[in-house]
Amino acid sequence: MSFASPAPLILTLALDADSQAYFNELRRQHFPPKINYLAAHVTLFHHLPGEDEAQLKTELADTCRALGPLPVQVASVRSLGRGVAFNLENAELRALHRRLQTAWAPRLTPQDQQKLQPHVTVQNKVDPAVARQLLADLQADFQPFAATGTGLKLWAYRGGPWELRAEFPFGG
Repeated sequence: MSFASPAPLILTLALDADSQAYFNELRRQHFPPKINYLAAHVTLFHHLPGEDEAQLKTELADTCRALGPLPVQVASVRSLGRGVAFNLENAELRALHRRLQTAWAPRLTPQDQQKLQPHVTVQNKVDPAVARQLLADLQADFQPFAATGTGLKLWAYRGGPWELRAEFPFGG
């Protein structure tokens, strides 16, 4: 008999198709292939309790129904030491994250209690020199650009590729 607890859940921001395709292509080109089994993503919460999935789905559906698409500024490129990410800016996204943090406070890990630093990682777990080169290449002609947050996605983490559990489009 197994008493394994449900898989932890991850919450991400869904991006418009063009932005998603752009970040996916960069990730395909620059992420180590052996560990690149996820699409590019913007993680909002890293570890929500799987046993609360039904309640979280209800709360997220209600929350997202009341929101419109979020215009997100892809503001800069930054080093992760052993990788590279694009920083995203949107005050409404930060406010949404704070509201969810407050509502879910007893459920959150220390990592998820921190201030949101929204970003899309396009390279990670490479030699620092390789990461520095990609950072320089991307910064050389980088111009901030607009993307759109279109909703939220809830995933189950099972140690490898994530399992999509639900999508919550903004505006219903």
